Amino acid sequence: MSLDADVKAKPAFRDLLDERRGLLDADRYEAVVERIARTMIAAFSAGRKVLWMGNGGSAADAQHLAAEFSGRFRAERRALPSESLSVNPSAVTAIANDYGFERLFARQVEAFVVPGDVVVGLTTSGNSPNVVLGLEEAKRRGATTVVFTGNGGGRVAEVADIVLTGPDGHSALIQEVHITLGHIICELVEQAFLPEGGDAAE
Repeated sequence: MSLDADVKAKPAFRDLLDERRGLLDADRYEAVVERIARTMIAAFSAGRKVLWMGNGGSAADAQHLAAEFSGRFRAERRALPSESLSVNPSAVTAIANDYGFERLFARQVEAFVVPGDVVVGLTTSGNSPNVVLGLEEAKRRGATTVVFTGNGGGRVAEVADIVLTGPDGHSALIQEVHITLGHIICELVEQAFLPEGGDAAE
């Protein structure tokens, strides 16, 4: 391919903006976002943790959002215990090898989850078998289960306690909505843990 090829970004930007108009309709998402935030605030206040599960791009989003809690989002406040279950390569490869990839999250949930924890699954299809099994195991262990999904919800919508269903469409579009709403949740939770007189501004 020639380095002099005619590459025009404007049509791609135009298509992107046209496709995304209206995706973040507050009326559609406000109640569930607030419910998720309240659930996480209650867990952190009780000394519990929030664990995240996802595959591929959703694994990256899970790690990203967990880090906003254990590190910080915008403000100085105490660290909040949160982690993604895809970050330990030795655990991921050992469990996948010994038990099958479908058991990847369920096995770690069995190891780490206690009653009162929150376990969040991210899956754009709503049908990732390892996320479904992880949520089922989390419920058996007394955790509150949350899922970020799309395309009508899928199997995870039948399992989770709280379901945030993003738009229909391709994975990248759904993930953009997930991370945007995830950041709103991070901000709502963080505000609850600001020291007296604290400021959410960076």
